[in-house]
Amino acid sequence: MHTLDEKPSVVLICHEQDPLDTEGLASWLASSLRLAGLIIIRDPRSRMWRAAKREIRRVGWLRFLDVLAYRVFARLRLARRDQEWKTSEIARLRRRYPADLAAVPRLVVTSPNSNEAREFLERLRPDLAIARCKLILKQAIFGVPRVGTFVLHPGICPEYRNAHGCFWALTRRDFDRVGMTLLRVDPGIDTGPIFFHGTCDFDEVGESHSVIQYRTVTENLDTIADILTALCRGGEVRPVSVEGRPSAVWGQPHLTAYLRWKWEARRRRDATRIAAVS
Repeated sequence: MHTLDEKPSVVLICHEQDPLDTEGLASWLASSLRLAGLIIIRDPRSRMWRAAKREIRRVGWLRFLDVLAYRVFARLRLARRDQEWKTSEIARLRRRYPADLAAVPRLVVTSPNSNEAREFLERLRPDLAIARCKLILKQAIFGVPRVGTFVLHPGICPEYRNAHGCFWALTRRDFDRVGMTLLRVDPGIDTGPIFFHGTCDFDEVGESHSVIQYRTVTENLDTIADILTALCRGGEVRPVSVEGRPSAVWGQPHLTAYLRWKWEARRRRDATRIAAVS
């Protein structure tokens, strides 16, 4: 049992190619809690092809071409601006949550479900883990931390489970459900108990969905830290009731959906401007 002035220990599981996690969120955890270790996932090229095959089986070839078209469009038209925002946001988080990350133990693996990852967790014996990864964790991994493993899911669950929940909420104009979910991992896909839904103000014309879904997390970090600390200290933190709410699993962004969303967003903005001057 923790004393009131003792910070809970946490391990962050994240992908090597995302410095917003490896630097920004790592600094937050090291400052707000006690970052005991980092499990860094170095993705092999074969994983991309396996993911592509799964998506083809799920949506078919025609829709998969829509997914590929979005990937190309995002790389050519969105990537530079998104990266500029990420660089600025990492710097902001490092200033707000100063921490010495060089001293934090790190393990680089190709799979978070490896024996090396399990042994690393068992050696550190953290109170909790934060999973910022696109892979399903096995119980042998997510069950190691004393309080559990938690996800900062980019979408409001249970309506927007799996990947890119914010994208699909935006394209469906479900603006009240553009946000993130703090949930504890269980054997399902984003089906564990929910402890917080976070949102933020956003510019659907000027911001990409990637920036918006990152901001729903980074603008709620202090509240998330308070909830995690309370859970580790045995406080009474009741899960959010989702009884009677629909549950759906979503996949990768489609270019046609993205272009339709942005066109309608500009039309709504222009209509609002015209009404304001009438």
